[in-house]
Amino acid sequence: MSEASPESILANIGPGECALFQCDLNQWYLPQQPLLSLVVAAWRCPDSEALLVVISDQPDSMVRVGGQLKIPCSRGELHALADAWQAPVLDLSLTLLLEPVAIAKPWGREIWYTGMEERGLSAVTDGRYSVPLAWLLGLLPEQLMGPAGAGDDAEASRRRAPNLLKILDPLPEPVYGDLYFELHEQKREVYVITHVDREAWPEGVGGIRYGFDPEVRASFASEAAFRDAYLRAVSDYRALRVEIDTLVDALRQRDGVALNEAVPAEQARAWQEEIPAGLRAREVTLRAAMDVFTRVKPLRIGDVVKVPLLMPHALQHGVRAVEFQTPVYERKILSFAQKVLTQGHWDSAEAVAIMVPDPEEDDSFELLEEDGQIQRARIVRFQDFEVQRVVLQPEAQWPLPVSATHGLAMLVQGIVRIGEQRLEPEQAVFLPAWCAASVVVNVSSQPSVLLLSRPPT
Repeated sequence: MSEASPESILANIGPGECALFQCDLNQWYLPQQPLLSLVVAAWRCPDSEALLVVISDQPDSMVRVGGQLKIPCSRGELHALADAWQAPVLDLSLTLLLEPVAIAKPWGREIWYTGMEERGLSAVTDGRYSVPLAWLLGLLPEQLMGPAGAGDDAEASRRRAPNLLKILDPLPEPVYGDLYFELHEQKREVYVITHVDREAWPEGVGGIRYGFDPEVRASFASEAAFRDAYLRAVSDYRALRVEIDTLVDALRQRDGVALNEAVPAEQARAWQEEIPAGLRAREVTLRAAMDVFTRVKPLRIGDVVKVPLLMPHALQHGVRAVEFQTPVYERKILSFAQKVLTQGHWDSAEAVAIMVPDPEEDDSFELLEEDGQIQRARIVRFQDFEVQRVVLQPEAQWPLPVSATHGLAMLVQGIVRIGEQRLEPEQAVFLPAWCAASVVVNVSSQPSVLLLSRPPT
């Protein structure tokens, strides 16, 4: 095993030179943080700054010829080695195509493009093979993410992660497709609405449960009285929810389904039908009594929702959204109309005590560029990241800015080409720090819409 860091080894590869080495990755994104032995092959193009890298978790599969370690010394040999390892060939000077992973939820599913944890690992692909994004970032944090923050040690640098980019894909059924009503103390989120199910919302206007109804709040003598009344309504519903969920857990065991396994809405509905009718009727009544306190904000395709800290929110059924969020896992659940599978409790009292029920809303965007062919606007600027929306007319071209920090880009409409990389809707790329200059070209016959996220400048 080489004592030098992978980044220092790659930095010392000259034009036309190569390297082949083993290293250990501390899997900080998994419980117990187990070490993973990896093998890395790299080759730098002789006529450009392009650095091609192949990573595999099969260190015993190093190619040997006549008992000697065979080092790939050309592009062709590197590709042959990648085929042998069934690993992608990645050019770290260009955009990297992300390969998402789907995570089942009781309300539908999340599609993670940069997720790195025990429940799922997003990947990077060359179109044939893929490798976890977490491996790349763990081995090459500064090369891909940019300079470490002041005071960061080597371990803190390896733990850096990009924003979590994902798609929220709720079921179209009311109740079964409604997300948790929750708030965050650290995690900032922005949603861009990409689809509203017409069967669920015939007028094409969906919604998000977003804070509280101002008229209901005004009907109470004080803010404290409002919060107390809301918490009582939540507590009443929670008590009934536990009673129903206990009965459903017995049905899960009867049918051989794990207690915390996400199931299709049809199965959840079938179990619900086996619950005594009186309990089901009370559930509807108590849920309505709880939800009357809240506000539902209407949403259409293209709308942007900025979720401030401490703001209770719950995307509703049949409303699909691209989400950029701070890469931390924390939340406080106020309520949910199903069993919560990832924790055994709600956080209602704590959340009600700290929530911001009616924050100031700012739907304005900062227009950065507009010339008839390109419109670029900053749709949100948080402390730790910002998101821009770039609209390109047919055949329009826009130079992707070179940056000292990483970025993420997702296409939500049309078809574009970024350098040699073609993107279709809901495809996304990771932009390495100092990614080579490239041009975004709209190659479709309609306007294309690209979302770009970076740390704030």
